[in-house]
Amino acid sequence: MIDVRDVAKTASGPEGLIRILDGVHLQVQAGQSVAIVGASGSGKTTLLGLLAGLDLPSAGSIRLAGQLLGELDEEARAALRARAVGFVFQSFHLLPSLTAEENVALPLELAGSADPERVREVLDAVGLAARRRHYPRQLSGGEQQRVALARAFVARPRILFADEPTGNLDQATGAQVSQLLFELNRSQGTTLVLVTHDPALARRCDQAYRLDGGRLHAEHGAVRPA
Repeated sequence: MIDVRDVAKTASGPEGLIRILDGVHLQVQAGQSVAIVGASGSGKTTLLGLLAGLDLPSAGSIRLAGQLLGELDEEARAALRARAVGFVFQSFHLLPSLTAEENVALPLELAGSADPERVREVLDAVGLAARRRHYPRQLSGGEQQRVALARAFVARPRILFADEPTGNLDQATGAQVSQLLFELNRSQGTTLVLVTHDPALARRCDQAYRLDGGRLHAEHGAVRPA
């Protein structure tokens, strides 16, 4: 599902080029869950953006859902994301003028495939069927992230990228949201790649990697519980 080969990423700094990523290799199989951990500023979010085709590497290649990203223009990469990729962020990124139901429906409407029954199904799966007509300001942080999860899964993405999905939540609420994330991941067979500072969340993934010095190192003991 994801094949990363010898990827590097540089950026301009006051003293010249800064190497953010250096010789990164990563393979993620369909349906697998993978965590990327590392210190702040280690390049985790940069790597996630490259994997999703939001940016291109300075060197190396990335294949996403069978497509070599370097061979696609920006419009084609956007089309690939629209049909195959979902996102969950630390900040919920809900539209404040839309209800929970309308926020969840948005990806389907943008794709021209409105499906109210599917929207109700995913809202029920995250326990928010009764709150579907509430606006984000009327929901708690945990409820807003559950809406964001429902929105990410509503179009049945083949791959879900999650950037610190529990970072803005307290421990108890974060545990509830992460439980939902893995339940949806399993039930829908979605490939999951998440960036996290939370070692407990990383341990729930099939595999975890640590990003350090621009390089990706496999972590041991990352086994999803039965």
